[in-house]
Amino acid sequence: MSGRHRLAGAHLAVAITAFALAACLGLLQALSIAGIELPEWSEDLFYLSVTAHGVLMALVFTTFFIMGLGYVLARESLGRLAGERAAWVGFWVALVGSGAAAWVILRGDATVLYTFYPPLQAHPAFYIGATLLVVGSWIWGAVLLASYRSWRREHRGEAVPLPVHGMLAAVIVWYLATAGLAAEVVGMLIPWSLGLVATIDPVVARTYFWWFGHPLTYFWLIPAYVVWYTVLPQVAGGRLFSDPLARMVFVLFILFSTPVGFHHQFTDPGIEAGWKLAHTFSTYAILYPSLVTAFTIVASLEVAGRLGGARGLFDWIGRLPWRDPFFSAVTLAMLTFTVGGFGGAINAAYAMNAMVHNTAWIQGHFHLTVGTTVALSFMGATYWLLPRLTGRPLRPLALARLQPWGWILGMALFSGSNHVAGLMGLPRRIYDVSYFGAEQASRWIPLTKVAALGAVILFASAFAFLVVVVVSAWTGRRGEAPAFEFARPLAPVAGPGIWDRLGLWTLVAAVLVALAYGYPLLHLLAQERFGSPGVSPF
Repeated sequence: MSGRHRLAGAHLAVAITAFALAACLGLLQALSIAGIELPEWSEDLFYLSVTAHGVLMALVFTTFFIMGLGYVLARESLGRLAGERAAWVGFWVALVGSGAAAWVILRGDATVLYTFYPPLQAHPAFYIGATLLVVGSWIWGAVLLASYRSWRREHRGEAVPLPVHGMLAAVIVWYLATAGLAAEVVGMLIPWSLGLVATIDPVVARTYFWWFGHPLTYFWLIPAYVVWYTVLPQVAGGRLFSDPLARMVFVLFILFSTPVGFHHQFTDPGIEAGWKLAHTFSTYAILYPSLVTAFTIVASLEVAGRLGGARGLFDWIGRLPWRDPFFSAVTLAMLTFTVGGFGGAINAAYAMNAMVHNTAWIQGHFHLTVGTTVALSFMGATYWLLPRLTGRPLRPLALARLQPWGWILGMALFSGSNHVAGLMGLPRRIYDVSYFGAEQASRWIPLTKVAALGAVILFASAFAFLVVVVVSAWTGRRGEAPAFEFARPLAPVAGPGIWDRLGLWTLVAAVLVALAYGYPLLHLLAQERFGSPGVSPF
């Protein structure tokens, strides 16, 4: 790893290590749910692995990868990284926090799942570790903002480079979302776990969590979109169809990503139906930037195909570089999101949500979105980053080319069977898939076998990815690293426009968050509250 990108490399190394551990645990869970007997396996170990898999994959892998990607894009697009010493402090704070949380999970003292809902109670070190991970990420965000401000002082008449515009949107979404998490963890969970207070209000805690929990999806998704907009058209040999549309999309994520949490709490008491409906509307509003993205990226790829000589209606598709591992991984991830987004629309609709709530449908949906759209985009981004960070070629190339297709095949089996089994009533996160011999279970048990087959293929694909990463990073002769090149738009960007006024949009977004959560939380806090003691069933 070159000294210029050592900081980013450290973050990516932690992210990929967390991904590797989480992939192993995911395979064990899928085999267990399918009723396959595993040596020394137990109910305690099952729920421990569910917690560890969720925390490592959804929080540690994604956060460290996004931080590393952000540092690369800032340095290459802005030509600077302000406060690198502070960035290293943030890295170590986040790493120590992640290590502490992972340690108590693996020790069996934090079997609370990645959502850590009260009254399930973890060891205080879990909550403190999660807090340190967030604090480290706040430092990362501050470094990116400082780098942008430094660049802006010298480039007042220019639009901020699109890769950094997108990453700044991710930072803003993260700050807005983690405000709710900080209120829950610091204000409620840490004092409760330390025994400073005897009881906790689960509904209030859940409300704070979902202030954070669904915007977390867009914190994952925005960096993937940055790769789609700024790298994919360049690798395809084309141009970005519209730079202003991309900037609009990132701003819409800032505005609408946070006031959506109540669609996760349709069945919770104490929250008025009108507020749940308002969050439903904002959830559907957030679908719009994804539809715009689908149009813009497909148009950009068509431009690439036609620049490559295509003349017919659809023959441009065959002109695209499908043998490039980055291109195939990212494009397949993007196509998967069309299915995952459809499922998300179902989850946000009250009547249909009631049908799929806490069933295997949810884990099927989740693995299409974060498990494929985000994770496969990040794997593809790793294939693009490695030669540029190390100066070594991607190898073995044949394995890298095969890996994304294996992931898609495995996910089709795993996610598809979980969606169907969920509609049949298979509960989510269940240890005994036979449901204590219930007749209904005989209908979904065959689907759990299909899901297990999919999990095996997914694990093989994950292992192939790790082999490519290790071999590419540590073997082979160093040469001249490829340049970091980003897609140029069809029309030149004249200067900063309305979508570059990120301070204004952040203020508007903060007002929307206050409107969405202010009264409902005050209403909950004003009610007579009895609270719950901590519960540790495993």
